[in-house]
Amino acid sequence: MNVEIDPLVRDTAARLGGSVPYALKALAGRLADDPDMGRPSGLHGVLTVTVDSDMFEDCPNLSVGYIREPDRIEICSLRPVPSTKPSTEADDQDREQELAQDLDDAPDAAGAAVTVREVADAWHRITRWLQNNAPVSYAALRAGASPAALAALEEDLGIRIPVELRVLWLLTAGDDGGNGWGCLPGNKALVPLDAVAATYRLKMDSQAHQDTLDADRPEDERITVWKATRIPVVALGPADSTSGLYLDAATGYLGRWSRYNEHPGEEFDTLVSYLEEAADMLESPALATQDKPGLIGGALVWLSNVTPALEDRWQPLTG
Repeated sequence: MNVEIDPLVRDTAARLGGSVPYALKALAGRLADDPDMGRPSGLHGVLTVTVDSDMFEDCPNLSVGYIREPDRIEICSLRPVPSTKPSTEADDQDREQELAQDLDDAPDAAGAAVTVREVADAWHRITRWLQNNAPVSYAALRAGASPAALAALEEDLGIRIPVELRVLWLLTAGDDGGNGWGCLPGNKALVPLDAVAATYRLKMDSQAHQDTLDADRPEDERITVWKATRIPVVALGPADSTSGLYLDAATGYLGRWSRYNEHPGEEFDTLVSYLEEAADMLESPALATQDKPGLIGGALVWLSNVTPALEDRWQPLTG
């Protein structure tokens, strides 16, 4: 049996370092002898097999996805195992109920409940599409955060997390990237909670430094590079945190942030509108204007991220 390893999976193995590339090669040899050793992943057409870290020195537990064809196998995904399995919709409904209970005493409980449903509906549309069309990207979504984890993050940031962001993080606590690509337009990725806190502190430190520089300047000449109400939500990519989108807890609107503190530029709409537009583009790619979805080896890749080297592998979607 011929076993092929997607080049992006090889790159991922190299980035993980240690003996991961060797473990991947060894697994390919085992699959050649026993192509049905994997188990159904719940994702159409993809089998998964786990590599135990005890078998290789300096190698984490790995989850490897592969596509079994009559005369060949393609290893299409590779990721460390720790708690990155996406939750089911039944799990999501339980988390929505948890949040709804938290909102019973909110000043505008009815409005908050509508927001919960809008975010959940938009995110479920995205994840259902990924599950059915881009299983590698679907598998890269992390499980939802616990209420305790969100409470700890709120304490760390010192601000209340808006309801729309709370429900999104209850559904998924980040995107590790399908073969290196995030699932949102531009292949941007949802920021994991620990990175949210780290980026927030970095930006607050930048503002404190700017405040020192502005101490002797008139009020109208002082520069704002960050506000305490801004919460990082989306990064440029799973492995690139140089820029992204924040949600302003005071206004409810998304805006751009950058490590280099340049002018933030245009603002997006609300988090609900952003997710709904992403879902619309996936479900009706022919009508998409800002970006176009496509596939490479079971992973969602948006047209804006397709380099000349990838053009012959990218499969545009129609519909």
